[in-house]
Amino acid sequence: AFLGPPEVNISSCLNCINVTIKLPTSHLRKNEKLLSLIDIYQELDYGITLKTLDGEHKRPRETTTEEIFNTVIEELYPNRNYCVSVMVTASLNTHSIPSAWKCITTDSVAQQDYHIVAIAGAICFSLMLAGALKCMHAGGYILQNKSLPHTLV
Repeated sequence: AFLGPPEVNISSCLNCINVTIKLPTSHLRKNEKLLSLIDIYQELDYGITLKTLDGEHKRPRETTTEEIFNTVIEELYPNRNYCVSVMVTASLNTHSIPSAWKCITTDSVAQQDYHIVAIAGAICFSLMLAGALKCMHAGGYILQNKSLPHTLV
């Protein structure tokens, strides 16, 4: 039987990619209950391949005992496109199907700062606008409730 492909989701962080991996389902049942691969093998190895402009890089294999787990690929270049594929193998079963490639662009400092500046700017502008309207209302420019006395006219 082939293992795979695992379900993979990725999100970018600063100079890194956060990879969430969900192990493939097994087709084995015990008392009508579908067994997970962890039930069957206790632990599994997974390998992540990272694809960049200059080729594919296989990362060292790691072991998991969880059905759904996270790993972070660090020390990447900011603002670059990376693709990730994950393959799961067991000690007794080395036949596996890798996940489809998932691609993402890593964040750059400038981009994150830009978001913060944009949000802060929007908040400041809203406060200034609210303040200006409040002053105008207090000064009687908007919503004049009382008509002016004749002497002032």
